[in-house]
Amino acid sequence: MKILLVTQYFWPENFRINDLALGLLGRGHEVTVFTGKPNYPGGRFFSGYGFFGRAREDYHGVSVIRVPLIPRGAGGPLALALNYLWFALIGSLLAPFRCGGNYDAILVYEVSPVTVGLPALVLKWVKRAPVLFWVQDLWPQTLSATGAVRARWMLALVDRLVRFIYRHCDLVLVQARAFTPHVQAQGVSADRIRYYPNTAEALYRPVTVEPQAPERRLLPEGFRVMFAGNIGAAQDFETILGAAEMLGDERGVHWVVLGDGREYDRVAREIAQRDLGGTVHLLGRHPVESMSRFFALADVMLVTLRKEPIFALTIPSKVQSYLACGRPIVGALDGEGANVIGESGAGVAVGAGDARALAQAVRDLHRMPAPEREAMGARGRRYFEQHFERELLLTRLEQWLQGLAKGHQCAS
Repeated sequence: MKILLVTQYFWPENFRINDLALGLLGRGHEVTVFTGKPNYPGGRFFSGYGFFGRAREDYHGVSVIRVPLIPRGAGGPLALALNYLWFALIGSLLAPFRCGGNYDAILVYEVSPVTVGLPALVLKWVKRAPVLFWVQDLWPQTLSATGAVRARWMLALVDRLVRFIYRHCDLVLVQARAFTPHVQAQGVSADRIRYYPNTAEALYRPVTVEPQAPERRLLPEGFRVMFAGNIGAAQDFETILGAAEMLGDERGVHWVVLGDGREYDRVAREIAQRDLGGTVHLLGRHPVESMSRFFALADVMLVTLRKEPIFALTIPSKVQSYLACGRPIVGALDGEGANVIGESGAGVAVGAGDARALAQAVRDLHRMPAPEREAMGARGRRYFEQHFERELLLTRLEQWLQGLAKGHQCAS
């Protein structure tokens, strides 16, 4: 099959769509990616890229087509709005000319913004190809929950846009089952909705780290509670720092943060103001290839989300990464993510925003015998293999793509 992936974010930005593209390529499909210039999460173009440079490139056999993009900068509301709308507008104008030939199917990867669907719909009408829209973030609910947009008239406008995009897609894929009623409320019938969760790249697996590994030198000695991923408003670092303060009397507990994001500078200031520099460690971004090695050196992995109804519906993709690596998990989140942690037996989940409960959970895990924690991690790995394993999910997606492509060929 000839498959086009439409996504505002792609390698060298670290998103799951990178691995999905390679997975489809490895199954013998011809894969093209239509995307923007990489600038996430730092807000500046990656080295070697610029507004006018590098419009086409090859990613391990995947053909990548890039359109000019206004970078997201510091991530303020105006900068983000320009970044989102620019890709939607310029992408819609350029896609029919840049994406030559025909495609059997188009897959849209929708982490925010939902406007990424507009260039895909233009291509659907020009190329007469079916569109699968993979929902990672529910709009406009996410905009409201993070405080990015508060004006009711603007949220209502976004709601109408979402309804338009969903209705004109052939299938809508949801990364969590709890998304389904919200997608149906936008006018999508149940027979056009499919549950398609995130997986984790094959590199996320249990590993043994040698004694002299460079990762060991970066980590503090003691009991390591490790958070990996975006540092943003949704991740509720206030709860993490609050729990760290409450555990000041628990000797040897260290909170390690791997990642970057819009809230990085604010979190760094909070750590200094609260005098937590000895126990909370911001280590910045590291290559995705090193993540399983860092995880192996953690005693427990951490996931948090703000206490908002919308966030209770989602499964943070880091949960799949943690499970795949066979590491025990502690979480402060509600709903779907907490259910996965509990159902898998991989760890402990407390309510979103409950710093005191998070502190107590970490205290209990710190005092738990190491073999019991490792057993949690092993249960998580087994659960991952049953529900989120990469090849299992690729087969499911491949079947949907082939079914839609055949249906369109028969119709034409």
